[in-house]
Amino acid sequence: MDLQVNERTALVMGGGGGLGSAIAITLAQEGANVVVADIDLEAAQKTLEVIERAGGKGMALAWDLGDLAQVEDNIAVIEARFGGVDILVNNTGGPPPTPVSGQAAALWQKHFQSMVLSVIAITDRVLPGMRDRQWGRIITSTSSGVVAPIPNLGLSNALRLSLVGWSKTLAREVARDGITSNIILPGRIATERIRFLDRKKAEREGRSVEEVSRESTESIPLGRYGEPQEYADTVAFLASGPASYITGSVIRVDGGLIASI
Repeated sequence: MDLQVNERTALVMGGGGGLGSAIAITLAQEGANVVVADIDLEAAQKTLEVIERAGGKGMALAWDLGDLAQVEDNIAVIEARFGGVDILVNNTGGPPPTPVSGQAAALWQKHFQSMVLSVIAITDRVLPGMRDRQWGRIITSTSSGVVAPIPNLGLSNALRLSLVGWSKTLAREVARDGITSNIILPGRIATERIRFLDRKKAEREGRSVEEVSRESTESIPLGRYGEPQEYADTVAFLASGPASYITGSVIRVDGGLIASI
């Protein structure tokens, strides 16, 4: 299938590793010009090296999502190099595992800015160009916790859920402009973030990481953790021309983990 993203410009936040890196590489393989943005510039450059070795085009940008002042300058750099952003992949890091109660207001504010306000600000900045071109894809990666809250991930459950309401509302506002807005959420995908959460759970419960991982795997109907490439392939389709009639949706890539309909 031709995804019709050749020479489109994609901005992938958090593209230096894990799901973001897989998404950036996959979009580049489909012919998009990919801007790999990450707080860790060296990590972003490593993803870019993979893209360029395969003949793709892109650039790496240092981007701290906690600093909203960076939005204008970084988008201006992208526009000078590739023109406007056609595909925006909002992929933010996760907060530390904590209960939802008893957390300091400063902690909530810090992660609300980096996980929610940054996504809104970046999207608002690229929307006018998408409207002018009558084409755009906004894909926001969240967590299975927005459907079934995950114990001890209180900050993530609450903050990421706000993006679901935002994305659904946005989808109706921009649909007539040829722009789609969708949420994609991972189940347990084999990334460093999942390995970190497994280690933390093992420490809290006084168990081995292997035991925690095995128990988690057994809860997944497919009987395994997902691969980053499987997630990236789904994002690439949502970013495509053929996905033009999918908007306002929440797409699960979870191996059947979430029990609810």
